[in-house]
Amino acid sequence: MSCSVTLKKLSYENGGNNLCKDINLNVSHKEKIAIIGPNGCGKTTLLDIIAGLKQKDSGLLELFHNKIENEKDFKPMRDLIGYLFQNSDNQFLAPIVIDDVAFSLLSAGIKKEKALLKANMMLDDLGIIHLKEKIVYNLSGGEKKLVALAGVLVTEPRLMLLDEPTNGLDYKMQLKLVEILKKIDKSIIIVSHNREFIDSIVDKIYEITPNGLVLIESLSDRIKPHSH
Repeated sequence: MSCSVTLKKLSYENGGNNLCKDINLNVSHKEKIAIIGPNGCGKTTLLDIIAGLKQKDSGLLELFHNKIENEKDFKPMRDLIGYLFQNSDNQFLAPIVIDDVAFSLLSAGIKKEKALLKANMMLDDLGIIHLKEKIVYNLSGGEKKLVALAGVLVTEPRLMLLDEPTNGLDYKMQLKLVEILKKIDKSIIIVSHNREFIDSIVDKIYEITPNGLVLIESLSDRIKPHSH
């Protein structure tokens, strides 16, 4: 089976602290998984390593069957990975919603007319087209999260990394996010403390422990109710 992410004995230290130690993980093509664990155990660090924002100290990192040892190896992978940060304000690159969602496309050399068309379609798909002319920093927490998600999805990544995606969302907005993520046909790694949220989306739940990453639940073993 095609793998989006392969980690073998991956470790990362920060000032003598083993934030990630002997991490082993395979994320199959279009598989959705969650990683849980106490604060400070290295969950976000692990996402940062997969996203190329931090360099592993040891072990193997493969993305789409390509071995990643340095920034040069990671460069061709960058456009294949979408990262939704815990704090949406850190995600925004332009002050107006439509410009922000189109920003990555324009940076990739896509013509303005096509980029804006794709950005509009993405906002429409997520049900937030009414926000297109708003200033991103004036939006509610939930609206910011959906605009940030639109900015990630519009680039059509093959792998999505979501760091605490329900932070700052009310229950109604969480349900909307569940609905959106369930429809997305991509490999997804979610870091979250919200078990109800991840239970309704992912196939497997892993926990970071001092001895590495442990599979604690495989939700594909459950009989999932049919959605109508």
